[in-house]
Order: sequence, then structure tokens, then C-alpha cells
Amino acid sequence: MAALELHSIAKAYGRVSVLHDISLAVADGEFVVLVGPSGCGKSTLLRVIAGLESASDGQIRLDGQDVTRLAAAERGLAMVFQSYALYPHMSVRQNIAFALENMRLPKAEIARRVQSASEMLRLEPYLERRPGALSGGQRQRVAIGRAIVRDPKIFLFDEPLSNLDAELRVATRKELAALHARIGGTMIYVTHDQVEAMTLANRIVVLRAGRIEQIGTPLELYNQPCNEFVAGFIGSPRMNFIPVTAAEAGQVQVGAARFALAAAGALAAGDKATLGIRPEHIDLAPQGGDLEVEVNLIEQLGGETFVYGVLGDGSEVTMRSEGQSAIKRGDKVGISLQRQHVHLFGADGLALR
Repeated sequence: MAALELHSIAKAYGRVSVLHDISLAVADGEFVVLVGPSGCGKSTLLRVIAGLESASDGQIRLDGQDVTRLAAAERGLAMVFQSYALYPHMSVRQNIAFALENMRLPKAEIARRVQSASEMLRLEPYLERRPGALSGGQRQRVAIGRAIVRDPKIFLFDEPLSNLDAELRVATRKELAALHARIGGTMIYVTHDQVEAMTLANRIVVLRAGRIEQIGTPLELYNQPCNEFVAGFIGSPRMNFIPVTAAEAGQVQVGAARFALAAAGALAAGDKATLGIRPEHIDLAPQGGDLEVEVNLIEQLGGETFVYGVLGDGSEVTMRSEGQSAIKRGDKVGISLQRQHVHLFGADGLALR
């Protein structure tokens, strides 16, 4: 396995710049997930790392060696694609072994590696089947197995679960996490699904418009987002955002309601800001509370309840609570904000501490 360093990577197609000054260090054995909305450049960055795209500027180093101008085949990396990219006329065994045969390894070594990967991924019963006879999850495991047998320096995954249904995604996600724990490989994983990022990553890299917004562990990004964009992207359901105006003595005002917030001390009276609060950090308050919400939708899931409502200023609010609720559509209910979990963002979108 290997460590990876990116130094000021840029990528442009003609006059269109896709990546801007990307610098990142990935430690040996680390699982790093690149996340961001569609079009933010995460797949392009992965292809630049793989050597499938050339960097317009900057440097890529693997274990200290400059590989920026090396061809993809010379970098010793393995990529697992969204589309599986399996040969339909070959059996599972042949698909997994194909790259090893091209490397002209001894037949005994090929057989050993194929057997080891198939046991690890529970593919032994399917080795003689063709991809057309497999489920989506099984095909994805074959694609992963084809990468494992090459013993790469780094595994690269480009949205590998996006073609699977919800249940298979959860199952395959668990298998990937177990695989990383077992082999300890360096893995870089691209997804737009922040749940995958939160559950798989040692560290998450949040991208927007070809730039890095924040890098950190899943809980660092969840608890201490550096700006409004990261706060809204990490977490499901997404964070609630409520426009507020700074009042005197560290208070903020929402409509006619006022309450104190520690971070409001960074604002001058009259400044506009945005209050951020996650759905699980809002409590229903039958007796008063900080704000009043008119409920317009209830989702009873048995073990938890989602309540959707609107404040007097039109701001939409989502609340999540344990258990079941007797609240109905059209009810007006008070809510209290858990102060220790409130975030405040200035007019520039940056978090106020």
C-alpha cells in the first residue's frame, strides 16, 4: 500500500477550469472519501489520481515518487467503476484473473490470488457464472475482486454503489468497510451520498466547484462545519437554516422572538446571519419554547418521527424525534433549540465561533 500527496492540482479543459489548487495528503492505509454535489469535480480528481486524465498543473506523489506524468498502467493503482466494466463473455473467474494473465504471472499464483479474493468477497459459488447471471451487488463484488488481486498501491472507487438498490447499497457498504478493516489498504472513494461518506471514511474531503471546502473526520465535519455549505451537505436530513438578525447583548431575533446565542457576540446589532440547527437538536415544547412552527407534514416511521413545519417568516423546519407522536398536520407547536448544538453563519456563509 502507499501514501498519496497532491500538490496544487489543477485541471482545465480548454478555457473551462474544473479543479483549482487541490492539495491533499492521504496516509498509508487511510480510507478517504471525496464528496460534493454533481459537477463539483470529485470524479475528475479521481481520474487525475488514476492517470486516466492528465493534470493541467501541480504534482502527484506516491510514497514520495513523482508520478504526475506516469501513464495509468505504471502507477500501480486499481480503479473500481460505477458501471462494473466486466467482460460479459467471461466467467467470474476469468474476469478476476484477466489482468493477472496480462501481467503474465504464473498460473499457480493467479489461481491463488483469485481463490483468496473470491473467499474474501464470498464469490466462490459464482466463479463459473457469467456477469449476466449475477445480481448488481454480486457484479460489484466481482469488480472489487478484480481490483484486489492486482495488489494495488491504492484502491480508487468511483461511485461504486450508485447503481444498486437501497438494500443492496447498505449491504455492500458494510462489505466495503469490512474489506478495508481486513486488508488495511489505502482507499479513495468518490460519492455524492453523504451517508456513505459518514459511514465509510476515516476522513472526508468536501468539494464544491472544483475546490476543497473542508477536510476532516466525519464527526468533525458534522459537529464543526466551517461554513454553511458543508453544514448543509453533511447530515441527513440536512441542517435547518433560519435567517436571523443580530440584536444587542449577544441575542438574535427571528420575527418577534429573541434569544441569546454565544456565537452572536461576534455580530454587531442589525447584522444579518443564518442560524443552523440539525433536526435531532430541536425539541418539541408544548409549553412555549423558542419559536412556533405550523406543521404541514408528519412522517411516522415507528421508531422515530419526522415533523416538517414552517415558521412565521416562511422558513421551513425539519424536526426528528425518537418514538411516535400525536402531532397532526395543521397543528401549531412550540419548539426549543438545543443551544449547545446551534450553529451561526455570517453573511459570507462562514461559521461564527
